[in-house]
Amino acid sequence: MMLGHDADAADATDGNRGWGEVALAATPQGAIFAGVKAAVDRAGAAAIRHLTGTLPG
Repeated sequence: MMLGHDADAADATDGNRGWGEVALAATPQGAIFAGVKAAVDRAGAAAIRHLTGTLPG
């Protein structure tokens, strides 16, 4: 399903794209970043728990 002008994702600095297109294009990228960050944080916490017996924080 196409919601924008082109097959390319809207870039924040593209003057031909509106706020809605830019925000819509950034949403999946932000979700992926947050998911990867949570997985890395959780893996680090699990490693510390394995080494010390307690969770950090």
